[in-house]
Amino acid sequence: MEKLDQLQIHFEGDSLFLMNVSLAVIMFGVALDIRLGDFKRIWRRPKPFLLGISAQFLLLPALTWLLVSVIQPIPSVALGMFLVAACPGGNISNFLTHLAKGNTALSVSLTAFATLSSVLLTPLNFALWSGLYGPSAELLTQIRLDYTEVFQTVGLILGIPLTLGIYVNRKRPLAARKMATALKPLSVLVFITIVIVAFYSNFDLFTRVIGHIFGIVLLHNLLALLSGFFLAKMGRLPLTETKTLTLETGIQNSGLALVLIFTYFEGLGGMSIIAGWWGIWHIVSGLLLATAWKYKTAVSSLAA
Repeated sequence: MEKLDQLQIHFEGDSLFLMNVSLAVIMFGVALDIRLGDFKRIWRRPKPFLLGISAQFLLLPALTWLLVSVIQPIPSVALGMFLVAACPGGNISNFLTHLAKGNTALSVSLTAFATLSSVLLTPLNFALWSGLYGPSAELLTQIRLDYTEVFQTVGLILGIPLTLGIYVNRKRPLAARKMATALKPLSVLVFITIVIVAFYSNFDLFTRVIGHIFGIVLLHNLLALLSGFFLAKMGRLPLTETKTLTLETGIQNSGLALVLIFTYFEGLGGMSIIAGWWGIWHIVSGLLLATAWKYKTAVSSLAA
């Protein structure tokens, strides 16, 4: 496992460019479904929204630091965990919330606001918490990361597409719906294909470490889901909004993490594998949880 700190996942420059473009298109497609009314809804009932943002950008990074301090992973793996925790929620959380019979409008509002906020909060959270764990802080001094460039990259591939998509939806709502129908599945397919190719090129390394990495990602993802769940319970939110906060916190934008890793960390082994496996596992865990909630709701309705 220690060798992961020195290893780099091989990734071609053209593939990295396509990954950046794909992620930007994904966010543009997500924004095509967002209306300004989604933000106005926040001010009418701010409590669930504030709890959701707190779970995403305060509680999860802090609990990640606690988990890292307990399990003491190698520095590159710890950096991957801190970066994933610092990213905003993934757009698939909106679909999973709808499947789970949660509050989809709240989910969309949280995703939109978290994505815009991540332009500032993702680099800040990553710098803060990774700096508090000695081994990862030491590794960062060797990498000499320029956070100004990180701010710019996150803004380009998340902030601008999201703002543009909301604008198009406001001015041309019919065209926005048609574009979203075509863009979202296509861009996601391209993005997944690029990631699969990257891991296939490093298949031997991946198979050697996946047993250890899977356990870490399993624990980390479970911690993320539970942090959203218990914060919602502490806030005495109804079940529909508890589902929403759970899924919003447990589904992370690991695609953004991968883009940042390949751009600024040269595909650092532990970081890449943590973020890549997160991208696979959080979909599996999210689907299992959402499906369980869906059938539980259906059974309760029949019983009533």
